[in-house]
Amino acid sequence: MTAVATSIALAEAEAFLYREARLADAWELEAWEALWTDDAVYHVPVDAGHDPRTHMSIIFDNRNRIATRIKQLQTGKRHSQRPPSRLCRSVSNVELLDPEGTDTVVTSVVQILESRDRGLTWWVGRVTHRLRRVDGQVRMAAKTVVLVDSDHALPSMSFLV
Repeated sequence: MTAVATSIALAEAEAFLYREARLADAWELEAWEALWTDDAVYHVPVDAGHDPRTHMSIIFDNRNRIATRIKQLQTGKRHSQRPPSRLCRSVSNVELLDPEGTDTVVTSVVQILESRDRGLTWWVGRVTHRLRRVDGQVRMAAKTVVLVDSDHALPSMSFLV
């Protein structure tokens, strides 16, 4: 894959974020996984602003771990996702920030309603994506989700946030 240093316009970034949300909600896991670059990092910290190599994280995955997470969800053996959560995401407040090298930095707010046998759970957070154009396609080089209530006890989160 070849990364090209070209910025991504706001409308294209928004379209990408909406597509990513739709794929995750619909459990189209292979298509969701294909959105990532080879050097991707997926991070959901416990405390915003801390280095995930020295502080606890809810999720801190490299590209191989993302693939493993997808395979586990597809096996049907992940008890916490039988039956799978019913999910509906709303993405808003999308902003472009300063670029980082070949990456376009995009922030947004996500609200996820999860329906399970235990009831409804709202997951809300600020998301930072680093998007990169690879072989003409927009891909995620990094995604960090800082949950609003990550400092509280959280119910089991075994889906893609």
